[in-house]
Amino acid sequence: TELADRARAAGLLNHGESCATTDSDILGALLANGAADSSIEQAALELLPTVRGAFCLVFMDENTLYAARDPFGVRPLSLGRLDRGWVVASETAALDIVGASFVRDIEPGELLAIDADGMRSSRFAPPTPKGCVFEYVYLARPDSNLGGRSVHATRVDIGRRLAREKPVEADLVIGVPDSGTPAAVGYAQESGIPFGQGLTKNAYVGRTFIQPSQTIRQLGIRLKLNPLRDVIRGKRLVVVDDSIVRGNTQRALVRMLREAGAVEVHVRIASPPVKWPCFYGIDFATPAELIANAQGTQAAVGEMLETVRQAIGADTLGYISQHAMVAATEQPASRLCCACFDGEYPIELPSATALGKNVVENMLAAVQADNDNASALSRP
Repeated sequence: TELADRARAAGLLNHGESCATTDSDILGALLANGAADSSIEQAALELLPTVRGAFCLVFMDENTLYAARDPFGVRPLSLGRLDRGWVVASETAALDIVGASFVRDIEPGELLAIDADGMRSSRFAPPTPKGCVFEYVYLARPDSNLGGRSVHATRVDIGRRLAREKPVEADLVIGVPDSGTPAAVGYAQESGIPFGQGLTKNAYVGRTFIQPSQTIRQLGIRLKLNPLRDVIRGKRLVVVDDSIVRGNTQRALVRMLREAGAVEVHVRIASPPVKWPCFYGIDFATPAELIANAQGTQAAVGEMLETVRQAIGADTLGYISQHAMVAATEQPASRLCCACFDGEYPIELPSATALGKNVVENMLAAVQADNDNASALSRP
């Protein structure tokens, strides 16, 4: 709401002049407004230090490409080089795809400008790195690198550490594709239990945990995953997944595996329990919607584990510890944001009334209503 308040104060939301529905739209409007009296580069250097939150920006004017990253570096942003140009992308895998060579990461608090004369870097805020650890666990592509570390290698290492922390006797280790598979490989390597492909994935179904409704999420799970019955029939399974958010995927998955003939289903999770919402760009809903909070945010660990285990129908349930997960990233804990796991938000949050998925839309609807009322009153 801070951005929307500024845009409204500047008159950018009045009388239908802006059709902004996201914070990105509003930020763009503020940049354009600032550039009316100076260059867009100068406008960015004045605006960005005042923006509170997680952001990566890529924007252009007639002659220059700009890239900026928030002072905490919550989300990744990388610079690549082509024979006759430059590339900026949120993941290094994108550089590989277009044939660009990786140059470096955009630094937290940095504004980069690239034009015909070359590249120049400006620091609009001191860096305080707090990269999102969930990028390593789930969000980033496995063929990307984060902080110089292969995402795939990190996930395999998480699986090895998970096997050491949460061992179980079983016949086969399977991963929940795609992001759970590398951790499953690591679990199998460390435990000595064979790894197998027990699930097939429909590549045309997107991420289910960010779908807008429970019904669509549950339907998406059935469309997304299907068990290989000949592989899992009669087996005691270790099922490795990247995370549990609402529990929809795991509940449906355990049921499918049992129906397909699995005699035991032991669920192992390659991240700690998700107990707090993300306010830095990921839809983790409200605390009450997170299955780890079914008994309240202050429930004892053992009680929470048993509640989640029963809810998803698994024979056993085990999460990796936060310490082991962080160790697998090879990053200092002080440089990572783990707020969805420990509730320690590195960027100060606004008041509860200024939080929520639809806060920008609600404010803009109120602005439009005010404008409509003003227009009605001004008519003769």
